[in-house]
Amino acid sequence: MKKKLPVISTDKILEIALKSVETAINKKATNPVVLGLTGISIIADYFIILTGQSLVQNRAIADAIQMALKEENLTLRREGYEDGTWILMDYGHIVIHIFQDSTRYYYDIEGLWGDAARVSLSELIEI
Repeated sequence: MKKKLPVISTDKILEIALKSVETAINKKATNPVVLGLTGISIIADYFIILTGQSLVQNRAIADAIQMALKEENLTLRREGYEDGTWILMDYGHIVIHIFQDSTRYYYDIEGLWGDAARVSLSELIEI
C-alpha cells in the first residue's frame, strides 16, 4: 500500500524548497535550480538540482539539508549517498538532486524537464 503524502500548503512546500536551497548554498553548493513541476507531473511539486565539487561535499550538503528539514517532519527516502556522485533526497513534495558536475551534465535533469517553470532564486543568490 502506497503511503499518502501529508497535506501541506503550496506556500509551505515552496518555503521548504527554498530553505533546502539556502542550506545547500551555505555548504557551497553551486548552480542551484528549482523546477516547479505542479501541473506537469505527479512525481513532486519541485525538483531541486545542485552541484557539489566532491563526494565529501555532496554528502555534507545532503547532511545539512536533512538536518535543516528535520523539524518539518517529512519522510525522507535517500539514494546514492554512499557513492556521492548523485545523491537523491525524496521528501515527497520535493525531490533534491545533488550532483557532481560531470554526472549533472550527463543526466541533464534540467533538459529532461525543460517544460517545468524555474523558480527565481534571486533573493537567495547574488546575481
